[in-house]
Amino acid sequence: MQSFPKPLTAKEEKECLARCRSGDEEARNLLIEKNLRLVAYIARKYNVGDKDMDDLISIGTIGLIKGIDTFDETKNIRLATYAARCIDNELLMMLRAEKKTAKDVYLYDTIGSDKEGNEINLIDVIEHYDEDVVERVTTEGRIAKLQEYMERVLSERERNILMMRYGLDGKREITQREIAAMYHISRSYVSRIEKKALQKLRKCYENI
Repeated sequence: MQSFPKPLTAKEEKECLARCRSGDEEARNLLIEKNLRLVAYIARKYNVGDKDMDDLISIGTIGLIKGIDTFDETKNIRLATYAARCIDNELLMMLRAEKKTAKDVYLYDTIGSDKEGNEINLIDVIEHYDEDVVERVTTEGRIAKLQEYMERVLSERERNILMMRYGLDGKREITQREIAAMYHISRSYVSRIEKKALQKLRKCYENI
């Protein structure tokens, strides 16, 4: 990983902040540059799976800039302490956004076709509409079929993980990280279990 400049001393930091608040763009850039080591340090915590370190540092740097721009030096706190929170927040927001996107992809994945040849997505068997009685009955039938397949081809752990991930059977919808903590396994392992379970269900629909 690339090296970063050493941080400013407390005195240098105070002087830079004063200049920055006076509109000195050079001082602001110096504060950013001298705190990149902090960004890299925090980004390492999120460097898991297929995450690219350079991308994490870029996202973390956005948090650092926000921290510098909103820092109140009259508070009894160092810039690094405040900036670290902002960097963490920015990286967490990125991860949450990625999780939501990944989940949307799973929900709208085609898992098979009905007898008329119409594509069926997981969202089709999960969503429930009360406005239309015919639609409600159809949806209930799909859910019943999904539950039948889940009982037939999935292990107990796979069923539980899918039910918790997508809020099936009245369960609260929770994240992969929460499930990982419950089972004492990694988040990436939960993701693999979830993907494998969905593939099994997809095969069931393909064989209708």
